[in-house]
Amino acid sequence: MKNYIKDYYKKIDTEKYYDEFSKIYENKRKKGYHKMLDDFELAILSEFLNKTDKVLEIGCGTGLILKETDKLVSRAVGIDISSKMLEKAKQRGLEVYKAEASLLPFNDNYFDVVYSFKVLSHIEAIEKTIHEINRVLKPGGIAVLEFYNRNSMRTFLKKVKPGNVISGNITDNSVYTRYDTLKEIKYYMPGSLKIVKIKGIRVITPAFFVHNIPFVKDFFYKTEFFLKDTPLSRFAGFLVVIAEKERQSFDKE
Repeated sequence: MKNYIKDYYKKIDTEKYYDEFSKIYENKRKKGYHKMLDDFELAILSEFLNKTDKVLEIGCGTGLILKETDKLVSRAVGIDISSKMLEKAKQRGLEVYKAEASLLPFNDNYFDVVYSFKVLSHIEAIEKTIHEINRVLKPGGIAVLEFYNRNSMRTFLKKVKPGNVISGNITDNSVYTRYDTLKEIKYYMPGSLKIVKIKGIRVITPAFFVHNIPFVKDFFYKTEFFLKDTPLSRFAGFLVVIAEKERQSFDKE
């Protein structure tokens, strides 16, 4: 299968990028557009969580979503490649480890739920990563995985506007980024991991700043929340696929 990479900016090491990003990562996460993303991601994830579950977050960052997940399950674990991000997650008292998503340091068939938001599209070894997620999932376990949707208004805008500054001359265009179609996402899945639902985040938001405008932000928040579960979600900037591991598993090799 062809590996579709649509950005050809000069890239920097992903770990270095996120170490730099950690300095400002939480500055805007608690309001406006970024709060909407976190709220919707957590709402989607919560549908599949039980109090007895053991759960893994791939790319937990500073632990903003993991700390909420931890309240809902018996064990919540996070991994990330950025030591600086993990320092802040550890300060929150969370169980986190430095590890690569494509080489998870966990036993087979261990987790009830594995999830990842805003991360998989920055991992080059995506098929290996999905196979690792499948490996550590229990039979009957659920994967909640977010990808950047190539067929979306967000992707078009990302390509025509300058990058957002992270630190110095580093922008969000400086890190490896892949935009996928639903067909490609399905291809990444091993035979034992079946997509059962698809949801979408950011369907009609034209730009992040509309979520900072009084009254206007309420309209977009409520409308986006409704649209995430409709057929229009296929055109969202972020595609969230929910996949279930077969109880008698086999891989397509």
